[in-house]
Amino acid sequence: MGIERLSRRVALRDEAATLALGGELVRELDSGVVYLCGELGAGKTTLVRGYLRALGFEGMVKSPTYTLVEPYEIDDLSIAHLDLYRVTDPVELEYIGIEDVLRDVSLTFIEWPERGKGYLPAADLIIDLEIDNGGRVAQLNAV
Repeated sequence: MGIERLSRRVALRDEAATLALGGELVRELDSGVVYLCGELGAGKTTLVRGYLRALGFEGMVKSPTYTLVEPYEIDDLSIAHLDLYRVTDPVELEYIGIEDVLRDVSLTFIEWPERGKGYLPAADLIIDLEIDNGGRVAQLNAV
């Protein structure tokens, strides 16, 4: 994984640019843990959708706000997309069996990772998305 090359700041004019950034990540990112940070509506799920579309996934990609986890199997890649927005206490992750959920996946995208502090694996890449004058700005930091 050439993840260290991913560290950069990117201006995202619109949803298409956010999808494109997700698609660009496919070239460098096929395993690990990605923390997606940012307020509601910042584009976290859209970025994951762009990644999955670039892999050829044609099904629906929705935010796992209510299910907490959405799994995807694409070729030999197993991906988990977590949204911890509704988690009020990190210990809840133990109750849902987070270790079992993450054990067999190649790549994990985690929205609202701060809500799972102490129960999540360390990030390999942190992406901070900010709303900026109608567009978005993404700050990618390889850890």
